[in-house]
Amino acid sequence: MGLASGVARASQAVGHSPVSRVKIKPMNKDYFFCGVGGSGMLPLAMIVQAQGNRIAGSDRALDQGRTPDKFDWLRAHGVALHPQDGSGVTGADQIVVATGAVEETVPDIGAARRVGAAIKTRPQLLSELFNAAPTSIGVAGTSGKSTITGMIAWILDRAGRRPTVVNGAVMKNFADADHPFASALVGGPDLFVAEVDESDGSIARYDATVAVVSNISLDHKSMEELRDLFGGFVGRATTAVLNLDNPETAALAQELALALPTGKAITFALGEEEADLSAHDLKPLPTGMSFELRVRGEAPRPVVLNVPGAHNVANALAALGAVKALGVSVDAAVAALESFAGIRRRLEVVGTRNGVTVIDDFAHNPDKIAATLKTLHAFDGRLLVLFQPHGFGPLKLMQREFIEGFAGLMRENDVLLMPEPVYYGGTTDRSVGSEDIAAGVRAEGRQAEALATRADCGDRIVEIAKPDDRVVVMGARDDSLSSFAAELLARL
Repeated sequence: MGLASGVARASQAVGHSPVSRVKIKPMNKDYFFCGVGGSGMLPLAMIVQAQGNRIAGSDRALDQGRTPDKFDWLRAHGVALHPQDGSGVTGADQIVVATGAVEETVPDIGAARRVGAAIKTRPQLLSELFNAAPTSIGVAGTSGKSTITGMIAWILDRAGRRPTVVNGAVMKNFADADHPFASALVGGPDLFVAEVDESDGSIARYDATVAVVSNISLDHKSMEELRDLFGGFVGRATTAVLNLDNPETAALAQELALALPTGKAITFALGEEEADLSAHDLKPLPTGMSFELRVRGEAPRPVVLNVPGAHNVANALAALGAVKALGVSVDAAVAALESFAGIRRRLEVVGTRNGVTVIDDFAHNPDKIAATLKTLHAFDGRLLVLFQPHGFGPLKLMQREFIEGFAGLMRENDVLLMPEPVYYGGTTDRSVGSEDIAAGVRAEGRQAEALATRADCGDRIVEIAKPDDRVVVMGARDDSLSSFAAELLARL
């Protein structure tokens, strides 16, 4: 199976609040979200609530006392919270929503089985809502999904299209005091935009009008599996938006050109004249990027982004391609992009103290880490990189890629510090840990240390930091990283 088989099989089948001023069709059902505070669950819960349903949930982080502000906010917005001990699941009329994998050892799932409650995974529920919309944009790829989704949401919002959006991260343009966790946007029922995931295979559930693929690279699955999944995703869509700078997505564009009707794909690239949308003369700015946008058949336009890095220029091209497929004018889209404020924890500057700047960043796989390091090295200054791996599995799968990425992009005076991966229990292969990565980086001539805990890494950073250094706190699936970054800034 691969690109060709995925495409061929699929071709045969072929101004509002961040949460709830606009209601969709009322449903009046009882939903229980297991892990309701998670970055993927919270926005989905808010959209389901906005449809007129009652929401309850549990979360291991709530039981452990982590991120209390988030759970206070959920309570204040009508979400009934319970311990993750099964006590909140009491009747057969409830719909229990689990993460991508239904773990029978989770007490809420056991309780659902006992009382006869329906169980759905998050991908099942999200794809049902997504596929029910007459028009939909699905954003996929190994990296860049949340930013592209946020850019599309902002452009469509500014264009008056009232999209409903599910993102995996907080969109700063929609965040305010009442909605600090604005990873969901509730608009009308006719246009749905969502970040879709290939890591669990759930991308196969989504039938998008517009399928955006930013890039395809090794992350959680083998390349052969990824080619098949992405090939099917774009094959089922009316229009595919594809990145010619990535070899895998460029191959996918070529496959589409051979297998499917002309005009199926909108392509984008940095400096590639053959692409439908291309960016040229990229220049880093202190808070963003400037470039010349060329759209096939149109005059070039200057663009200024308020988010940094060449990768964000590529993300902007992807977003422009997606909205172009829905008939939004390029000029209107560019005007919106220039006021795009970014995504929380994407190269987010926490602050500067005594000449040391602390940056909070979601980078957690080799591609994202490379984009962050390249962006930061556009300007002078030593980097002190705290990288907290989000699991033992990814370290084992991508051990060589992590080592090569850090060693190849760090400068001689940069320092990498790694605690052990995030681990909240369960069965997993723990044979490759942080010291394996650090040792590999040191063997390539760069400075790297593996310490027992994140607190130890923080102490080490405070010890060695000096004016003009930039501290980058990297990692995913742990909301407390942002609090850690803020505390680190205070200690400097």
